[in-house]
Amino acid sequence: MLSSRLPKDLSPSPFFAELERAKADVLAECAGTGGNVAECLPFIDMTVSSPLRVGLPFDLAPAVEKAKDEFGTWVADAAGRRDAREAVVEYYRQRGGAFTAGQIILTASTSEAYSVLFKTFCDPGDVILTPMPGYPLLDTLAQLEHLECAPYFLKIRRENARRLATDERREGAGFRFVLDSDSLLAAPERAKILLLVSPHNPTGHCVSREEWNEAVRFCEENNMILVVDEVFADYAFSDKVQRSWQYVIASEAKQSMNVECANLWDAGGGDFINLPEDGPKCPIFWLNGLSKAVGSPQLKLGWMAFYAPREKFEEIRAALEFVEDAYLSVSSPAQSLARPMLAASAAYESCIRERLLQNWKTLREAFPSKYCPEVLGGWYAVVRLGEDDEELTLRLLREKHVLVQPGFFFDFDEDGWVVISLLQEPLLFKEAITRIKQ
Repeated sequence: MLSSRLPKDLSPSPFFAELERAKADVLAECAGTGGNVAECLPFIDMTVSSPLRVGLPFDLAPAVEKAKDEFGTWVADAAGRRDAREAVVEYYRQRGGAFTAGQIILTASTSEAYSVLFKTFCDPGDVILTPMPGYPLLDTLAQLEHLECAPYFLKIRRENARRLATDERREGAGFRFVLDSDSLLAAPERAKILLLVSPHNPTGHCVSREEWNEAVRFCEENNMILVVDEVFADYAFSDKVQRSWQYVIASEAKQSMNVECANLWDAGGGDFINLPEDGPKCPIFWLNGLSKAVGSPQLKLGWMAFYAPREKFEEIRAALEFVEDAYLSVSSPAQSLARPMLAASAAYESCIRERLLQNWKTLREAFPSKYCPEVLGGWYAVVRLGEDDEELTLRLLREKHVLVQPGFFFDFDEDGWVVISLLQEPLLFKEAITRIKQ
């Protein structure tokens, strides 16, 4: 009766069923101490993925006040309301990007953006290349479209100590994840999309210019689409980390919204698109949204910013809008909030980044780089503790009252990895790390 898109067994795996029992046991233990379960802290949650749960909500009141008069308006634009797309353009401009409104497609979420891209470019049975380790949601989204996932790999590399700055050597920052570009060569024949995640969840890897050039060249040679999930891109840990669109569509002082700019291409009807003439030969999509940019997943607004060679651009945009027009899923209130919220995003992101960096410092002081590879950006870090990660996760919860995610959930090819969120309140984070280290 059910679709073949769904897993044959929808029940929790034995491990996650056991994890829920362990949570219940810890809650019962907390209640048995005589305290109120609602008031005591049964365990420190190091899997938290939303700022809303750790005291870092975005202040919605000013944005709602500015936008509420537009909540009742409705414009059936498949790409999204132009004023909301212009707000996304301004978001990129403030960060050094030079997209135009014609390069922005609004979606209800990043997950929906994946779905739109899969529908637009793939047929059932086609293959998406996804990173390993990586976030398991990507496999689910592909399966729901009758697509398959094939892995390429991120590997740990030890940097030559002589090449590191003195402060990096002192901190032991010699290990980091890098893209194993050779693993791309094993791509199946029906591979259609190469998916990069930068910053990567959960390793914190960010795509370097060298890695970017290799990925683009691979897509050009194999007639593939390049998709970059950059939802964590505002949370880089170093000024040296670049957004990948800066390798293609970076703004310069001479670039402005006038037709004399060499990169602006007239798509007709006064629609000028920033498409460098000597740019990559493959289409590229960058995915983001309010979920991470302003810590507000409940508002359900994401977007795609895209580049395509000039001879392909209009055909691709028309195809994307055809798919989007079948759903028109982005709500008017969400689009109305785009401008005031994104205008305040930089200040909000600085608060989040301060929390992340503080917790990252705590983690690195507890574990050397050999066990805790360098994080270049994002909300997560990984630690290798050298035990069976399923048993370790359950034992940390039962004995130390600390909840982490096991590495197998992210398809690490070695045992013993756990994934830790850097969002938690700093005092609780420090206490959890102390317990883990014990």
